[in-house]
Amino acid sequence: MRIVESPGSLATRALVAARAVQIQPFEVMEVLARANELERAGRHIVRMEIGEPDFTAPAPVVEAASQAMRDGLTAYTPALGIPELREEIARFYARRYAINVAPARIAVTAGASGALLLALAALVDPGDEVLLTDPGYACYRHFVRAFEGVARALPVDAGTAFQPTAAQIEAAWGPRTKAVILASPSNPTGTLIAPAELARIARVVAGKGGVLIADEIYQGLAYTDDVRTALDLPGNVVVINSFSKYFCMTGWRLGWAVLPEALVRAFEKLAQHFFICPPALSQRAALAAFRPETIAILEERRTEFRRRRDFFVPAIERIGFGVPARPEGAFYVYADCSPFHADGRAFVFDVLLERAGVAATPGSDFGSHDTGRFVRFAYTRSMEQIEEGVDRIRRACTGEG
Repeated sequence: MRIVESPGSLATRALVAARAVQIQPFEVMEVLARANELERAGRHIVRMEIGEPDFTAPAPVVEAASQAMRDGLTAYTPALGIPELREEIARFYARRYAINVAPARIAVTAGASGALLLALAALVDPGDEVLLTDPGYACYRHFVRAFEGVARALPVDAGTAFQPTAAQIEAAWGPRTKAVILASPSNPTGTLIAPAELARIARVVAGKGGVLIADEIYQGLAYTDDVRTALDLPGNVVVINSFSKYFCMTGWRLGWAVLPEALVRAFEKLAQHFFICPPALSQRAALAAFRPETIAILEERRTEFRRRRDFFVPAIERIGFGVPARPEGAFYVYADCSPFHADGRAFVFDVLLERAGVAATPGSDFGSHDTGRFVRFAYTRSMEQIEEGVDRIRRACTGEG
């Protein structure tokens, strides 16, 4: 059953705010809901729709949470997080990137979504523009709309690995443009912005007096060792990160932001009112996420994700899908399904999910620039499940079985 919105009904117009009516459903969640229905009916579904690692939180993190619970550390914390965790995150940047970040610039948040919401609330006035890529993560444009800003799309394609260029950002910058949101590695494509191009982008944004918001939640899952954080770039830079992806703590709802000093107080006041504080137990658990033994586990998992990518990409290319930009991070493949179906959404629901028993996400969830012929696969399942998924996709697309 697909959800059908009726934003034009009298009841909707009378009750619901315009911003909520204009925000589109998150299609991946609709795929997830239908996949759950099919599983309750007895079907086995290969789940490749949602960006959630199949690995659970590492054992040291779980034990730290248990100890915090036994110690009764469950009360409200400071709005920007416990000092110990802010300091630990600062040490993480020093160890991994050789960058010194003052803990006072670090805000721990209720997930990376909380960090981005607070950053936009602190930055965006009604009518301000925020540049973002199309295709790109679905929530970006809706978060901007929630604060009465204008999300201005930057159409990107395989020619630039679905990433924006400095020249494109400079050409798109207008009198009401306030910020640009970038993601490297990105969702849905898993591609990276080359360091030299990212530096050029930062110089353009700084020259315009704007803010560069760098979503780095997948940075720990980049498959190269020369990835740099945007914190060493010039200008006003906000870095968003998360314990969900690399640290495998999705449901713990914990993230962080690194802010320019001038933004910290506004961010804190908003956090006090919007969220009170990040989850207390999650913060205590996250202190163990940076231990050497935990990082060793996470690096093994990064290697496993790369192994899955190296199997899955050529496997679906042999079936006939196009993969116009090779993913270099995260755990997504953005694949062209047009050899099999003209409508990616119908392909996801009718062919992959209902016929093949494979859950994926339609490209239309990520924007409108040539997204209708794409589908995003998340290789967040065991190799055995991925191999089963590939076989089911092959049979559904070739008419076998």
